[in-house]
Amino acid sequence: MARGNPLIDRLGRRLACHQALHDHKREPRNRLRWLPVLRSWQTKRLETSFEHFLHDPQRRAAALFFLTDVYGDRDFSKRDANVAKVLPMMQRLLPTAVLGTVADGIELGALTHALDLRMADELQRIAPNRKRLDAELYGKAYREVGHRRLRRHQIDLISGVGVGLARAVKTPGVAMLLRLSRGPAKASGLAELQGFLERGFAAFAALGDGKAFVADIEKSERVVAKRLFEADPDPFR
Repeated sequence: MARGNPLIDRLGRRLACHQALHDHKREPRNRLRWLPVLRSWQTKRLETSFEHFLHDPQRRAAALFFLTDVYGDRDFSKRDANVAKVLPMMQRLLPTAVLGTVADGIELGALTHALDLRMADELQRIAPNRKRLDAELYGKAYREVGHRRLRRHQIDLISGVGVGLARAVKTPGVAMLLRLSRGPAKASGLAELQGFLERGFAAFAALGDGKAFVADIEKSERVVAKRLFEADPDPFR
């Protein structure tokens, strides 16, 4: 790993954490039956929360990007394992601002998975025989797991990814750099990461005001978290 670059060092630490959390031998909670149920339910909940964005032609692409590439019920471990192999090369392929967005995205993935593991474990404890998840049971597990500070940081990272992409779109030369890095990224095993960045860049380029879009998401998710912790009977309204 390259030394003396705090951003690359941060990426390396987050990747190591991400890989450890997804290792079924080191983290047996990955095999809990509630985990895929939880992730699928959360994705559907977010689709409902994003419905107004999805019906807005200008914001639809960015909303879909968040649902599939930022929040999505997808396994990003392959993408991130490839990133770990070529960290020094990334300094040459990608501008610093884009690397910061990548670091936020990987940290978000690791933190989200860590919280999901704790939620699945709690669901197994309080509802071992239940087959389906609903808002009431989700809220109960959410409060039992707690970690208000980490939940706040999770939303901070969601905002960080979005704001990073919004800034990248406005930065001269970034679009050209992404195009030029496509070939080297594919050759280096970074095709999935390159796709993530290109989809995000294209989605945010279609927005009139990317930061306003991210602010709307951030505000909504903070309200939902507050309601969940306060045991609101309808936290996702």
